[in-house]
Parts: sequence; structure tokens; C-alpha cells
Amino acid sequence: MSGPVHAVIGTDEGRVSEEALALFNELKPVGEAEEFTNDVIEGTAANSEEAYRSCVRAIEALQTVGFFGADKIVWLKGANFLADDRTGGSERAKEGVEDLLEVLKAGIGNEVTFLISAAAIDKRRGFYKWLQKNGEVATFDKIDVSKDGWEDEVALLVTTRAKELELAFEHEALDLFVQMAGEETRQIGNELEKLSLYLGDRRLIELEDVRLIVPLSRKGVVWEIGRALESRDTARAISLVDAQLEKGESAIGLMRAAIIPTIRNLFMARVLLDSHPRLPTHNGRSFTSALNQLPDGDIAWLPRTKSGSVNAWGLFFAIRKAGQVTIGEMSQALESVLNADKALVTTQLDPRMVLHRLVAELTVGIGKSCSRKSA
Repeated sequence: MSGPVHAVIGTDEGRVSEEALALFNELKPVGEAEEFTNDVIEGTAANSEEAYRSCVRAIEALQTVGFFGADKIVWLKGANFLADDRTGGSERAKEGVEDLLEVLKAGIGNEVTFLISAAAIDKRRGFYKWLQKNGEVATFDKIDVSKDGWEDEVALLVTTRAKELELAFEHEALDLFVQMAGEETRQIGNELEKLSLYLGDRRLIELEDVRLIVPLSRKGVVWEIGRALESRDTARAISLVDAQLEKGESAIGLMRAAIIPTIRNLFMARVLLDSHPRLPTHNGRSFTSALNQLPDGDIAWLPRTKSGSVNAWGLFFAIRKAGQVTIGEMSQALESVLNADKALVTTQLDPRMVLHRLVAELTVGIGKSCSRKSA
């Protein structure tokens, strides 16, 4: 065994559970006495007294000699009383954790391995600080979807999990899945399992497969509205807008989460195409890499991630459609969007009708303009 104390923590509960189980199986002694040397203590507590009792059981297991003096492992599994919440902040739970910490500080011997897993832990407390200094701590937090560029992180997680099931995605199918499945490992795994069962022997996930199997989240709706506008699919865009309004979504919320970003990205993508017509548009990573290698003066006006790189996710989708519109048409589209946004804020017009009219102007209107030009 590689060391006496291990911790697997993080806000991604599914990933924490998976990784902790894998580590337990890796560390546990094997042999005829296995059932006597591997102690799993349930750490899910409904109240402070249960939290205290979980700590007591862990201490007793740590202080019990293994069968015939053999190596042993003690796993305090899924401890939910280490956070700064009602249970974790209770005096009884704190007492149990302090008692456990004292045992660990005194030393448990190289023949005993202690493993603890927890989805939430107060990093200000002495228990966590001691683990950080004296144990091996693995942290698996959920991807922060409030940060720019979160989509790339989720896409990497999704494709990695998909490969384990021998699945592959079409580009647009992956894009939609990222928006719909969320950032939690467990949810992603569940949706991939459902897709795998649905596909049968087929292993390539297509766009319609995702639309059919994966529940449509708000992020997914926002993404779908954007793609419908880019493709000038008036009926689908209006249908998606109406569905969200029926669910209680505000018109101004849809405007600023879906419509304005889509038109803004199309405008910026059109400018990029005019100034850099050789930018790769077939692959998101190639596009992002090429974009970030352009001279600073050429991309200083583009939106940035917190790390300072260009936020290329929305631009990549837009640039594949931007070649079908002109700068003049995009200027007209931006004016329509701003007028509709103003109408939603300052007038008593029916918000549904405002959005319907705007969708028609952005799809049918631009489409007619393009048709006249090509004619």
C-alpha cells in the first residue's frame, strides 16, 4: 500500500464516488482474509448524532488490528458532515471529527490505510488542512459553467466517457449534448448509457439522437435557439421560444441569453471571415488555436475568457454560417435586435409577438435578402 491516509473530495459527487471506489479497490489487501481486513464505514449521516457515530465507527476500525496482523484498509465512505452546513457545523459532528483527527495525528501505523471520500468539505477547518499536509488528497470538482470556455472542458469529459462505451459523436451532436447534459459526471454518464442502449449496434451519435434521448435543459434550449437562428429555421426558433415562454421564461431573458449573443457572434464571425478568410472552420480546436495565434491587434476586440484567450466557442459555430450573410445584413440584424430589446423593456407590447416578429426578421428577412443577391 502506498500510504496510510488518502482523501477523495470534490463537488462532482459522481466522479468522487467513482474515483474513491477505484482507489479503494487498488489499495485494499487481497487474499483469503479480505472480508476481515477491509472495513467500509457509511459516512452519509441524516443528523449530527449519526455523523458522530460514523466517526466513532471509523476510529474503532482504525484501532482494530487486522486479521492475524494483516494489512487492512478503513474507508469512511461519502462523509457528508465535513461541510459548513447544519450537520457539519453542529457541535456533535465537530466532536466526532476532532476525535478522528486526534487518532490520525497520533499515527495509525503503516499496516493500516485510511481512505475518506466526501463531496463537500470546509477547507478552513483543521481536518482538511491536516489531510492536505499529511495525506494524499485528490479533488474532483464540477466544471464551473459560469466561466468562459467551460464548454471545452465539458466536451473533453464527454468524449472521454463516450470512448469508454465505444461511442463517438458527430460535431453538432457533441455540441448539443454538452449544452443539455450538464457538467456533472454522473449525469453525463447516465445520458451516455441511455444513448448507448438506444443506438444498439450503431456507435455514432447523431444530432437527432441527442434531441430524442437527452432531456432539453435551459442551456440546451438557448443553444438550439441560436442554431435555429443561424440556420434561418423560423418555425423551430419560434417553437423553442414559445416553449420557454410557456415554462415561465421571460422574453428579455431569452433575448439576452440566446438571441443577442447569436447575432453578435454572427457579426463578429463575418468580420473575422473578411479579414482572415483562411481560418479553419471544420474543427473547433483548430479554429480556436488559429484564432489565438492571430496578431493581438486583430483580435483585441473579441470576447475573452478569464485566462485571457479568445472565447472562441460561440464564434466557431457562427463562422460556419457567417459566409452566407454580409456585413450590411448583420448590421441590419443588430439594429432589429436592439429595437426589439428596447421594445421589451420600455413598451407594453406583447413580449411573445415582439420575439415572433424579431425571429421572422432575423430568419426570413435575411434569407430573402440573400436570395435577392444570389438572383
